Amino acid sequence: MSRIEVLKTYKIYIAGQFPRTESGRFYIASNSKQQKLANVCLSSRKDFRDAVVAARSAFGGWSARSAFNRGQILYRIAEMLEGRKAQFIEELMKQDASKLAAEKEVNLCIDRLIYYSGWCDKFQQVYSAVNPVASSHFNFSVPEPTGVVAAIAPQNDSLIGLVSLIAPIIAGGNSCVVLASHTKPLCAVTFAEVLNSSDLPGGVVNILTGKVSELAPFFADHMDVNAAVYCETDRAIQQMIKEKASLNVKRVHIYDQVKWLTDGAQSPYYIMDFQEIKTTWHPIENIGGAKAGY
Repeated sequence: MSRIEVLKTYKIYIAGQFPRTESGRFYIASNSKQQKLANVCLSSRKDFRDAVVAARSAFGGWSARSAFNRGQILYRIAEMLEGRKAQFIEELMKQDASKLAAEKEVNLCIDRLIYYSGWCDKFQQVYSAVNPVASSHFNFSVPEPTGVVAAIAPQNDSLIGLVSLIAPIIAGGNSCVVLASHTKPLCAVTFAEVLNSSDLPGGVVNILTGKVSELAPFFADHMDVNAAVYCETDRAIQQMIKEKASLNVKRVHIYDQVKWLTDGAQSPYYIMDFQEIKTTWHPIENIGGAKAGY
């Protein structure tokens, strides 16, 4: 008799831990050959709410870290991913990628993490400003993180899309809840294992698996989420997210035209999508009757 394979259960990632979904629901992921790949959690609204609580709790500490330290941690994530390249390549191949394409995608993910690690302590200088004003004040405009970002990752570019989405969000000091690809979830959960073994504090990144159609409304209308991202072309879902996001004036970004495997999918502008501009006025003190700085 042939042996029945025991499929691995890929759990969700919340607050630096790997719980099963609270509902107990799951689905079996398969590839184009109808081969069963794994048991995958079918996340619920409660899972999403728990993830938002974790992200909000982690935001204060993460945003307060030095930009240089955030860059170190992103670089560490790249190091950990480099050490597990073979596993990611194997999982991508199980999900219908050729070996050449899988190797290219994993290498690009590593390079993209390093790219954003380099921007962590540079984008503020590039995008901040000293503004000319007509009074005796210094006027500074500087970017600050938005807060908690709820993101629905690309469904076809399961690894590179996920990494390209998470990296600029956390590089800028935000925390996030990300819904991974429903049809190709393996690499997303394995990437959560990479995050967990790096220096990233628990709760900064939370990764769920499940159905976009079920969870998208909760991503859009949760009142403790500051920005929402959607990476697919479904116009009905795009419109729904924009309408529900207006309840607490979330920032909404639709990345439905991004080609994730190209250089155009990495830019400091993606960091700035999740920044608010804070402007500060400071009076110029008089020194010996003369205006300082003049």
